[in-house]
Amino acid sequence: MDYVIFILSLASLIWGADLLIAQSERIALRFNISEYVIGATLIALGTSLPEMAASVAASLGGKPEIAVSNVIGSNILNITLVLAGVFLLAKRITPHRDFFAKDSSWALFPVLIFVVMALQGVFDRVDGILLLLIMGAYLLFLRNSGAEILALEEEEIEEVEQVPFSWMRIGVMLIVGFLLVIVGAEFTIESASNIAKSLGVSEWVIGIVMISLGTSMPELIVSVIAALKGKADMAIGNIIGSNMANITVVLGSAAVVNDLKLDFTKYLFDIGTMVAATLMLVFITANKMYSKPAGISLLVLLALFLKHTVASL
Repeated sequence: MDYVIFILSLASLIWGADLLIAQSERIALRFNISEYVIGATLIALGTSLPEMAASVAASLGGKPEIAVSNVIGSNILNITLVLAGVFLLAKRITPHRDFFAKDSSWALFPVLIFVVMALQGVFDRVDGILLLLIMGAYLLFLRNSGAEILALEEEEIEEVEQVPFSWMRIGVMLIVGFLLVIVGAEFTIESASNIAKSLGVSEWVIGIVMISLGTSMPELIVSVIAALKGKADMAIGNIIGSNMANITVVLGSAAVVNDLKLDFTKYLFDIGTMVAATLMLVFITANKMYSKPAGISLLVLLALFLKHTVASL
């Protein structure tokens, strides 16, 4: 029964996030906000809602390993699975934005700060507040650099004009989306914990694989569809913004709710894999390697990560 509940609750998380993403994007497009800002803020935060709900629910339930492993696993999968999927499925990736010059630091800095905090062995309330402040700095950066970001494509504006804009409808859909995410998160954590106990595996493994894979589905779907539509800036912006949000907003919120203890030495491989994946993202943007070979290289790292996880069962 726990497996059925887990699948249904994950579906609720993803469906709720999809509703929130769609309505947030309509609001952004209504006010002529650029593709990259939509991808790096509204859609990134929207697709990170399942991770946030799951980690906060885990923190409230006294399950710190699930809360932290969900963030680490999601960041690894966003790069090695989602970005790889974008590179492999899209015919051509030609982003207008120079991600290395403008955004790579925002992909790397939170990860380095995460490592320093993890060395303490616990993420406390002060750490959580500091992480949330980093997200505030990122949003301020995007606001200040907004004038340099490309405007929306004409087809997007036409699409918004063709569909009547209703604040009432959008408000209702946002409320439904939030409810689905919150309820889904609660049942996802409870069922995942029960599955871990029945299989005799740690909650860390359940969080870093099962929950992270499920909560990374919105990023995968949104980024691949955006890339297939030729919206490379939105696709890559979603991945950078989601990873930023996972560490700052997701982990920060969970740490504010409850202290999150972490055995750094025990989970060194997983933390190292997240750092390696982020460095690969920086290297790819620096050399503009938006290609299938880069996607395959990311999948190799994913395979090594999964091999280690399976071996630790």
